[in-house]
Amino acid sequence: MTATPTPAQLAARAEAREQVRADLRAKAVTTEEVTGAKSLVRSLEEVGAETVFGIPGGAILPAYDPLMDSKRLRHVLVRHEQGGGHAASGYAHATGKVGVTMATSGPGATNLVTPLADAHMDSIPMVAITGQVAAGAIGTDAFQEADIVGITMPITKHSFLVTDPAEIPRTIAEAFHIASTGRPGPVLVDIAKSAMQTDTTFSWPQDLALPGYHPVTKPHAKQIREAAKLLATARRPVLYVGGGVVRAGASPLLRKLVDLSGAPVVTTLMARGAVPDSHPQNLGMPGMHGTVPAVAALQKADVIFALGARFDDRVTGKLSSFAPRAAIIHADIDPAEIGKNRAVDVPIVGDLREVIGDLLPELAKEHEAVGKPDLEGWWRQVDGWRETYPLGFTETADGHLAPQHVIQRLGELAGPDAIYAGGVGQHQMWAAQFIRYEKPRTWINSGGLGTMGYSVPAAMGAKAGQPDAEVWAIDGDGCFQMTNQELATCTINDIPIKVAVINNSSLGMVRQWQTLFYNERYSNTDLHTGHGTARVPDFVKLAEAYGCEGIRVESPSEVDTAIKRAREIDDRPVVVDFTVSRDAMVWPMVAAGVSNDDIQYARGISPAWERED
Repeated sequence: MTATPTPAQLAARAEAREQVRADLRAKAVTTEEVTGAKSLVRSLEEVGAETVFGIPGGAILPAYDPLMDSKRLRHVLVRHEQGGGHAASGYAHATGKVGVTMATSGPGATNLVTPLADAHMDSIPMVAITGQVAAGAIGTDAFQEADIVGITMPITKHSFLVTDPAEIPRTIAEAFHIASTGRPGPVLVDIAKSAMQTDTTFSWPQDLALPGYHPVTKPHAKQIREAAKLLATARRPVLYVGGGVVRAGASPLLRKLVDLSGAPVVTTLMARGAVPDSHPQNLGMPGMHGTVPAVAALQKADVIFALGARFDDRVTGKLSSFAPRAAIIHADIDPAEIGKNRAVDVPIVGDLREVIGDLLPELAKEHEAVGKPDLEGWWRQVDGWRETYPLGFTETADGHLAPQHVIQRLGELAGPDAIYAGGVGQHQMWAAQFIRYEKPRTWINSGGLGTMGYSVPAAMGAKAGQPDAEVWAIDGDGCFQMTNQELATCTINDIPIKVAVINNSSLGMVRQWQTLFYNERYSNTDLHTGHGTARVPDFVKLAEAYGCEGIRVESPSEVDTAIKRAREIDDRPVVVDFTVSRDAMVWPMVAAGVSNDDIQYARGISPAWERED
């Protein structure tokens, strides 16, 4: 339950509304007689959109004609709508701006369902614009008609249906505002073809008609004081940092909180880079494949301060046994997340920049009043876990590359300024574990939904948004085959991403579970892409067919040379096919549904937790 808004919060809301009005007034333009389609393009220009990833079709076709004349919008013609959606997500991840994708009605729109669900789970600001059949034909099962508003309502922040061309500017303005404020997320705008073909007067709105949408940004002062008191008296505190910190742009302030509190910090899969891995208080990633120190610290904590995290099952393990002795402070922009999975002692609703900014002086006051807590014993215990259970891997016994070595060397050679976009599976976990992230927005992946095929189009979107950055897609051979057609998009549109295919010739994470839980019965996980004489397909030839550079690596001595060669090529995409062991597994591991206390450091090896006095 959230508290009644305080006067300060109400004042903050009023200030935010007035700022929105001022921004809209600043964008005021002369009215003009245009078609609805041209009004759409003008509206996208006015909200500051830069790149649209899309593919035309009958219902959206009217919009594509004036799009040709725009000097401010770059359109990237993708090869599949799913690729366009993930590219918009990668663009938003890397830039912090709203990603935009466009598709036609029916199957074009339904192909966006997965990217929208993905963005919704990971709080990615995105606007998807879809064409719809003519207003008079809606509900008649017309050709390529689908109720995309109804379909996407559970997986978007909001879905609009526009049948009146006069409503296009206001709807686009509201869609971008909703997507980028509060808890970010995807918004769908479905526009009837008839609305795009009809003449209208373009007029930019002077205000937004969103009476029920007032995200709380200013935290309650009493809750901030309670949080400061709890942190100041903790003896085993942990800062549990989620992706909300990255979305809020709160990393610089978080660094100050980490230093002031002196507490260990863990960064979830979605928050890698929010605190530099080189920071001595960073224990790495918690959860199912987190580091032992990160998992252990949460289990033994007496106070956990969760910032922009949601206590999801991959972090908590068996929820009833998660952090059994910890008091919980939970700060989030979305009040629905607070207390959803774990009971909370101090709930704080607000923008994390505001939350941390208000907390820092209060915590400093507490330190002056009661002294800084003595955390020496806590750190001695934590450092013992670090020394005893470091991340590592063993060389393979089958003559193939160790995938962890490949990914570690990629991170070391490309460095912390590169952007890494992961697929889903073993390679995703190894990339989160063995690359050191020093900056926010340099690690992009599908966290909540776990979408295979995410990496290549997301990397494409990230590179389009950050053209000066070196962008690597780290993909598995299974994921790569779902969306590799977007390599053609990259080649034609001069988006020179680099792809590292961690090719174990199987659906690796599924195979790992089959090894551990299904008596090594490998049902339908062999992909025939890397081991043996036949490669179906041959990824090097496939890369060359798409106009990319293709490189194959099969021995450890070739790894560095191949990565360096790939980094030197900047005039076309590069695909590096690393043939790795199919028996390599991701460790540590907490099996699904069991307690984090049962984490396995390696197969058959479980840490012996120190008992509390």
